[in-house]
Amino acid sequence: EVQLVESGGGSVQAGGSLRLSCAASGFRFDDWTIAWFRQAPGKVREGLACISNSDGTTNYADPVKGRFTISRGNAKNTVSLQMNSLKSEDTAVYYCAASPGRFCLLHPDSMNYWGKGTLVTVSS
Repeated sequence: EVQLVESGGGSVQAGGSLRLSCAASGFRFDDWTIAWFRQAPGKVREGLACISNSDGTTNYADPVKGRFTISRGNAKNTVSLQMNSLKSEDTAVYYCAASPGRFCLLHPDSMNYWGKGTLVTVSS
């Protein structure tokens, strides 16, 4: 059974940092791409960052370039999202998702599996 479990969400003041983690199981991790998305109330789900586990290629959406960093986690089969210089508009539920292959895309329709999400609240 494929599982993606997010952790690390919480509340932080604007300008602060959080590190999210996504633990994956049930598929061959190295052959898949892992991405982070978020969805704020009343808004569509947006892609933030993705990493191809086969070659380490990363891709970022413009709103988070220079502030967020996606990387393979220290633990096996994990991917982390380091979020710095957080803003109130970063408040959302954050999801990790997985798609087969090495192409790093940031569109929800390209993802096969999703985690249940973790809430990030940034107060100004």
